[in-house]
Amino acid sequence: MKNKILNVGLVGKTNAGKSTFINSIVGEKISIENKKINTTLESVAGVLNIKNTQIIFYDTPGLIYLKHNSIIQKKQKTDLWNVIYKSDLIMFIIDTVKFNYEDVLKDIIKVKEVNKPIIFVFNKIDLINKNEILSYISKLNKDNLVDDFFSISAKYNKGLELIKQYLVKKSNYGEWRFEPNEISNKNDIFISNECTRNALLKFLHKEIPYNIIIKNKIFNFINKKNIKIKQLIEINNLRYKPIILGKNGKTIKRIRESSQKEIESIFNSKIHLYLEVVYINAK
Repeated sequence: MKNKILNVGLVGKTNAGKSTFINSIVGEKISIENKKINTTLESVAGVLNIKNTQIIFYDTPGLIYLKHNSIIQKKQKTDLWNVIYKSDLIMFIIDTVKFNYEDVLKDIIKVKEVNKPIIFVFNKIDLINKNEILSYISKLNKDNLVDDFFSISAKYNKGLELIKQYLVKKSNYGEWRFEPNEISNKNDIFISNECTRNALLKFLHKEIPYNIIIKNKIFNFINKKNIKIKQLIEINNLRYKPIILGKNGKTIKRIRESSQKEIESIFNSKIHLYLEVVYINAK
């Protein structure tokens, strides 16, 4: 039986549920989920193998980066467009609760420039009346904007099997890009760093989490069930340090405990996590 492959680009507004979707459909946590905006800063690939078919899902920064041109956002914009161009099919994830037809229309017209098949996935259907979704689909159908529609709850794994079956049918013959046991293009260090970044987003406010870089210093398996991790929290402004540490070190402790708990749940191991805040002078 010949192998088949399909590259799927996930696009949508920030907090539409792209990261939750990719984690749910792959069955492992490979992309961080957070209620704050713009938490996915670079493209993350999740791999799903179904018999002879490999489906690669690319999580992306939010569609806000389609039009932004600032230096800070240039990489996110490039990552987003790279995914759109290399995908065989675009999956437009919609937060059904916040659906705004005019906003969606602006984004989809831009994405359609690459002339790729587009399917709409209405996420969070557990939070809205089914009849409302039908009215949205009717409106989009009328304007002939997309190829197909699905309704799901990524959080509760509802509707995902239908999407899997659909994507298998859309796949093409070709060589697999990933080995059968690989689930992502990101390694364990990236994922553990992302857990700490998620904790920073959770406990810090405003611009601080977006101006911090997490770097791994140590990632050692003590044994099969114990991993020692040391990470550097690099800051570019000295005033961030006391905020990150908190009074008597309480904030950094909460960050460490939250990240450690999340890493333990992903790796199913006892994690010994050490965090160090370091100032990096950009000049």
